[in-house]
Amino acid sequence: MIQTSNVSLAFGGRVLYKEVNLKFTKGNCYGIIGANGAGKSTFLKILTGELEPNTGEVIITPGERMSVLEQNQNKYDNETVLDTVLLGHKRLMEIQKEKDALYAKEDFSDEDGIKAGELETEFAELGGWEADGNAKTLLQNLGIGEEDYYKFMGDLDAKIKVKVLLAQALFGNPDILILDEPTNNLDFKTIRWLEDFLLDFENIVIIVSHNRHFLNKVCTHICDVDFGQINMYLGNYDFWYETSQLLLRQQKEQNKKAEQRAKELKDFIARFSANASKSRQATSRKRELEKLTIDDLKPSSRKYPYVDFKFEQQIGKEILKVDKLTKKGMFKNLSFNVEPNQKIVFLSSNSLVLTTLFNIIMGKEKADSGTITFGKTIKPSYLPQDNREYFENCHLSIVDWLRQYSKDKTESYVRGWLGRMLFSGEESLKEVNVLSGGEKVRCMLAKLMLESGNLLILDEPVNHLDLESITSLNKGLINFKGPILFTTGDQEIIETVANRIIDIVDENTIVDKEMTYEEYMSTK
Repeated sequence: MIQTSNVSLAFGGRVLYKEVNLKFTKGNCYGIIGANGAGKSTFLKILTGELEPNTGEVIITPGERMSVLEQNQNKYDNETVLDTVLLGHKRLMEIQKEKDALYAKEDFSDEDGIKAGELETEFAELGGWEADGNAKTLLQNLGIGEEDYYKFMGDLDAKIKVKVLLAQALFGNPDILILDEPTNNLDFKTIRWLEDFLLDFENIVIIVSHNRHFLNKVCTHICDVDFGQINMYLGNYDFWYETSQLLLRQQKEQNKKAEQRAKELKDFIARFSANASKSRQATSRKRELEKLTIDDLKPSSRKYPYVDFKFEQQIGKEILKVDKLTKKGMFKNLSFNVEPNQKIVFLSSNSLVLTTLFNIIMGKEKADSGTITFGKTIKPSYLPQDNREYFENCHLSIVDWLRQYSKDKTESYVRGWLGRMLFSGEESLKEVNVLSGGEKVRCMLAKLMLESGNLLILDEPVNHLDLESITSLNKGLINFKGPILFTTGDQEIIETVANRIIDIVDENTIVDKEMTYEEYMSTK
């Protein structure tokens, strides 16, 4: 068990949390959510002891071991891959070193023998004799082969390093597992394996993640960091979100009778309980959900941007035809036609392949051969992954920047669109070259909405966005009536938006299927 007692933290005059009292117990997985800058990762640092709170304390059951996903990818550059994983269990490695030092002594005494015996007993109890095999199994499950076990971490690609550090955190069955953005830079296959691992994990897991599908799959509780408080709720992210939205709607309808309000909430909880029964943790979760009362639920004060893509130009039969498109080392003879209402997700193990393809379609790069033909009625709107050209060396305010893309140039009209994207008041006067990554993407989404394109082409649109913006974008894409070409690492968007899959497996292998992502994965 790990708990916080009256934990408060402030930086200067800004209060991140005040008197936080939470208890994390065995068998549960807790997702920490909150807007960018709310202090999610900072809270994890308080739990791990890396950061001292201004007041209060963190209490851990004596003897329990905590394991943390290392964020510094270069920390173990001088260690081999296998040793890096083993270092995840510090006490085990300490015992191994003590044993080696004792057995290396030339004047090995009776006292040394007693000490060695004690160390051997503890070593065995901690699973020391199985440690190498368990570490190798973890690495194999994460897609790291034997050829890499004895390489130095400093010689590895960053994506492999991430997997090794994840294996290190998972190694040795820790009592408390703390993971900050564990799915970053992981492929879908590895994420799915990690989901299964955590579903079977019997101890405490505490996670910060922007991956909603992942949070929905593994979390039993959500901890919402909001306005100086951290409130814990039973259920996964979707349950927290839908409940808070229902409560907000009910708050706006002041004349709604209490009995009707109670019935709506009970019906909602019952529906969610039924869905939850499909998960591995279902029985206990279902019982807990059924015990929820109205007083246990509170609306969130979190604000969501408004994302809604409309178009004026009606779409004809011909939208986009790509014929025998070739780019050396990336794809060969790629051909496809886009039909009305098709929302196509492009997949590849190499994201550069997809960025190059989209840039070629939009005329920003040239192919080696092949043709691209847009229908006469088509007006494409493009959200590139790299948006630096729109913001670098630009000293315009957000208002004046967005005004460039608006037919109506009036201040009130442009500010109205910025308000939709949560830019209000003085914030709208900031220069765009100093905006954060998430703020720039919100500006680009406002630009796309003003353009009113009837074909959306989106390259990793959720990069830098917080959960609120991702959720709003997801809804906007579901509701869009035109065709979409997109690529994203957000599995929830893929599963809820895409109805066609184009998978560029390698330069010579392209799979094109009209089906959902879930159906496609089942065929693999």
